[in-house]
Amino acid sequence: MNREKAVVVFSGGQDSTTCLFWAMQRFGEVEAVTFNYGQRHQLELDCAARIAKEQQVRHHVLDMSLLNQLAPNALTRQEIAIEDKEGELPTTFVDGRNLLFLTFAAVLAKQIGAKHIVTGVCETDFSGYPDCRDVFIKSLNVTLNLSMDYPFVIDTPLMWLTKAQTWQMAGELGVLDYVRERTLTCYNGIVADGCGDCPSCRLRKKGWEEYVQAKNEGVAL
Repeated sequence: MNREKAVVVFSGGQDSTTCLFWAMQRFGEVEAVTFNYGQRHQLELDCAARIAKEQQVRHHVLDMSLLNQLAPNALTRQEIAIEDKEGELPTTFVDGRNLLFLTFAAVLAKQIGAKHIVTGVCETDFSGYPDCRDVFIKSLNVTLNLSMDYPFVIDTPLMWLTKAQTWQMAGELGVLDYVRERTLTCYNGIVADGCGDCPSCRLRKKGWEEYVQAKNEGVAL
């Protein structure tokens, strides 16, 4: 195990929870940070807090309400429909979210003596969000190091995984049932398998079905 300290950017969803367990197995000390940016569901914050408590991980919640004011979107405005149209960014995209989240996570990390920042962004199974791309993460990593003269490492364990492979990772970490039953990914605020209809639920379900099929057939993902 790496004895260094890590901060996990944590929403209580499938990806960030898988990353939390990944970090807990790799680093000597792990803390989690969740951002309150006026998202649709208080339940997301509650879910993150519950998981952190259950896993005995120190949990920070930072106020990012200004992001709600600057970047109206379907995740912060009930009157904006959740839509994912071909050739357009989904209405759930929040301008600057990962830029700000990772920057504030880095500020926190430096204050508590953590070098590693773990995030669940993914370029393989994603909705076209520009701030989930590997090139953005690498660019920001350099910028953060220069801005604070500190050796940050942004870890992205899910970057090149499909959603099915993310389920597989949870299985390999021994937390498959926990991640499936205790996390909140649904845009409509329903824990576990969710509403089954929103884009996030459909992606989660598709990945689960592909993972189960591959496991039953004994084929590699």
